[in-house]
Amino acid sequence: MRKLYVLLASIFICLTSVKAQIQTETGYPVVINQDTLLTFYTGQGLFSPAERAQAVTKRINTLINRIDFNPDSLILKNDSALSVITYQGQMVLAVNNRDAAITEFSRPQLASSYLAILKKQLGNLIDNNSIRQLITNVLEAVAVIVLLILLIWAVNRAFRWLKLKIIKAWESRLTKLAAKGAPVSYANRILPLINSLLRLVRFIIIILLVYLALPVLFFIFPSSKPYATLLLSYIVDPLKSILLAFIRYIPNLLTIAVIFTVTHYIVKLIKFIAREIEQGAFSINGFYPEWAMPTSNIIKVLLYAFMFVVIFPYLPGSDSKVFQGVTVFLGVLFSLGSSSAISNMVAGIVLTYMRPFKVGDRVKVGDITGDVIEKNILVTRLRTIKNEDITVPNSTILNGHTVNYTSTAKTLGLILNTTITIGYDAPWQQIHQLMISAAETTEGILAEPKPFVLQTALNDFNVSYQINAYTNLSNQMAGIYSRLHQNIQDKFNEAGVEIMSPHYSALRDGNHIQIPNDSLPDDYKTRGFHIKKEE
Repeated sequence: MRKLYVLLASIFICLTSVKAQIQTETGYPVVINQDTLLTFYTGQGLFSPAERAQAVTKRINTLINRIDFNPDSLILKNDSALSVITYQGQMVLAVNNRDAAITEFSRPQLASSYLAILKKQLGNLIDNNSIRQLITNVLEAVAVIVLLILLIWAVNRAFRWLKLKIIKAWESRLTKLAAKGAPVSYANRILPLINSLLRLVRFIIIILLVYLALPVLFFIFPSSKPYATLLLSYIVDPLKSILLAFIRYIPNLLTIAVIFTVTHYIVKLIKFIAREIEQGAFSINGFYPEWAMPTSNIIKVLLYAFMFVVIFPYLPGSDSKVFQGVTVFLGVLFSLGSSSAISNMVAGIVLTYMRPFKVGDRVKVGDITGDVIEKNILVTRLRTIKNEDITVPNSTILNGHTVNYTSTAKTLGLILNTTITIGYDAPWQQIHQLMISAAETTEGILAEPKPFVLQTALNDFNVSYQINAYTNLSNQMAGIYSRLHQNIQDKFNEAGVEIMSPHYSALRDGNHIQIPNDSLPDDYKTRGFHIKKEE
């Protein structure tokens, strides 16, 4: 029995010392709206006293910010180890035996006192702050709405000012164009488009302002804060995803930049070499200068195609089935819809290296004669002497025959020829001399090599004489032919030689010769019919 008393005395002394030690420790208060509700001197579980007070403060602040909070709904539950105060199933705070050990109360009694304090203090806080807080929230919402209205008004005024400025500047511009004689109808059609774009931009800005104002309004009232967060997430989350995707894509972007830069400078080097070859700075055996730039363009296309193949795996979404399917679909469409274009491209490449003509040459393609004004990989454009621009597909040129009047005009000379028929009664030596003399006096005909005449046919009633003369002005063929015909008429008229076909002589009465009167000799007599009278 004595030993039992000694044991109880020891336990009492230990508890007294623990209680004294706890009471000497620093307490950590739970402060709500600048009012201390509770003070914790001991920890609980893994929480220190400071962490425990901070957690309880956060829970109580969350409760009083709820619009449906009612302090009378706080409930106390006691079990063998803890006394827990809850609100709608959520724990607010817990009281343990160590909390009760530093007081004169038991754990259930201490928890009851905490519950009474919370109901009283929080009830007073809600009663004092609910109306004032509601008024404050309403005033803040009104301020946000007024600010939104002012911003919309400012945007409308700014765009109205901008529209007036644009119209005034546009009218001034139209006046200057009209004074210079330029057409202004196109400019008048552009102005409504600009006004429509301004209205669209203004509408987008106003919608954006309204959308950004809604989360601010929802955030003012505690019950609508989740909606504010949701609305902001619709903007923030996509921007965040885009930013993160861009950051993750930076290594691939650097790789693409390096590949593109290397390809770009290789293309520039090839273009520089091609330009030097074209200008004659240096030459390559068997490689003509006019091949330089087309070859450079072909190499450029091949290099950029190879570059795209290399960077394709680094493109965003390149491994996507949708991306690959769209790529295949576009490839099929291109291959099915561009067969004629591809044939013209191949023909253009072949014509480039065949060198049948170059820009500026006078050519004949089929029944079209004109000067080459443009050559590209798909078509060739000709301009006739009547200033008609005709576009000929390259495949048509490759499949037909082409006559080039310019290719040898500067070296061998282009031979122009025309034919006349003269009766058998005229000496051929005289005809040759007259035709050569007419050619030599024609502007644009070369003195060397000399013109020459060919007798191309002995017909029933006449002889065909063909004059052949050299020229290096292939682009002036029509004018040279016209002057040559004029000179032939003049020379024959001066010599009194009739160019009229003898066919006509068989039908006419045989009287007057068919040359101008000014070219007739003074002793000319009209021929008559020879009639022999027999006795």
